[in-house]
Amino acid sequence: MNKKRHKILIVFGTRPEAIKMLPVIIELKKSKNWKVKICVTAQHREMLDQILQMFEITPDFDLNLMEKSQTLTHLTAKIFTELQEVFDLFGPDWVIVQGDTTTTMVASIVAFYNGSKVAHIEAGLRTYDKYAPFPEEINRRITSTVTDLHFAPTTGARDALIKEGISKKNIYVTGNTIVDTLLMVKNSLAKGQTEIPNFWSKMINGKRLILVTSHRRENFGRVLHQICLALSDLARIHREVIIIYSVHLNPHVYDIVNKMLKGKDRIFLTKPLPYDVFIWLMSRADILLTDSGGIQEEAPTFNIPVFILRRVTERREGLRSGHSYLINTNRAGIVRSVTRYLKENSCNKWRRKVRNPYGDGLAA
Repeated sequence: MNKKRHKILIVFGTRPEAIKMLPVIIELKKSKNWKVKICVTAQHREMLDQILQMFEITPDFDLNLMEKSQTLTHLTAKIFTELQEVFDLFGPDWVIVQGDTTTTMVASIVAFYNGSKVAHIEAGLRTYDKYAPFPEEINRRITSTVTDLHFAPTTGARDALIKEGISKKNIYVTGNTIVDTLLMVKNSLAKGQTEIPNFWSKMINGKRLILVTSHRRENFGRVLHQICLALSDLARIHREVIIIYSVHLNPHVYDIVNKMLKGKDRIFLTKPLPYDVFIWLMSRADILLTDSGGIQEEAPTFNIPVFILRRVTERREGLRSGHSYLINTNRAGIVRSVTRYLKENSCNKWRRKVRNPYGDGLAA
């Protein structure tokens, strides 16, 4: 008699989720015990497709829900409706979600409504400020309430879940899967299996590189203006520096950044870079300026300092290990912090030889 294969539905919708889900997909597909299907909501279409193509991930269900300038309310409603149709067709026993996106929150609730069990990867991150990050802090708290298996990336995340009344027996500390993917790409680069265009080598040759990203909703408007003004100041003050800004495609970011920084000397603006190119640049950077959670987890592998463009972070392990620094998100504060670092750490000599607190590449 054939043993029943449990059905697993993996749901994600953004580039960071895809990067972090990849190792899990690879491991699950090695087993014959599971019938695995992948569903993408594509709440970030172009940026998600970049990762799907790079890692040759073919979704079984593609909801293609991205619309220009859609509201969170509209997106959330569409995910609920469209995802239910996938559940009706596939009927998963388990649903795996990752992180804290709107897709994650909705998928976990739809799973609960349909009697499917939920496994949450990167569970337990908390700032305890419902507006920072927005809406991610509330998304992940809601997800935790309906999750059956919590895969916490760190002991700190585990402890946060326990404080919320979640049983220890349902929590597993695994490390963060982003380190698994990062090491795969790092090894591919080291073996020469991935080509990096000469364009990038020539651009950064002889320069000190500041690599920048910023996309958080709570930084839209005034804070993003302050970040752009600070970058302009830094490029003017430090002629030995080149700033590469990988600009998010959200119009609230892309339009403002291009308006304020396009054409500035020693500032190079680019659309979101292929993941392997971004990792290659990260490994050669002097400083990372970012509000990204994933970059806080990746950079310690290369011992690159991360200056966090937020007022609070849920990834406190990097602060404790000395890999990350919370800095003021006003113009003067950013310039002061970066300038101090550049003066105190000439020629990229800063390298804190401490292991990455977010994982060892074996999370999946």
